[in-house]
Amino acid sequence: VQLQASGGGLVQAGGSLRLSCKDSRRTSSNNAVAWFRQTPGKEREFVAAVSWNGAITTYSDAVKGRFTVSRDRASNTVFLQMNILKPEDTAVYYCAKDRRSVYSGSPQSWGQGTLVTVSS
Repeated sequence: VQLQASGGGLVQAGGSLRLSCKDSRRTSSNNAVAWFRQTPGKEREFVAAVSWNGAITTYSDAVKGRFTVSRDRASNTVFLQMNILKPEDTAVYYCAKDRRSVYSGSPQSWGQGTLVTVSS
């Protein structure tokens, strides 16, 4: 598995978590990376994305102002800082490498998910 997501867990509403998505390749990726989430019975939902160099970020309306996506090219890792978490943020979170250097909505490969549970 090239992409590995981690950092999920159980947190109370209003709390914070930081997810990481590590690319196991030795060289820095020139692809955008996006975060998605999925709950049972629902389609996978876009959360946030960051361009290859971290300069351009995109967020869904549901998380805008609460979540921040960033990347560290030296470690080939993309982060999702999640603040002011709500019970409706509970989901399995996945990271995905996009086919382009800026998010295009075309995932090329997926990482394993990490479960985030927000209690009320």
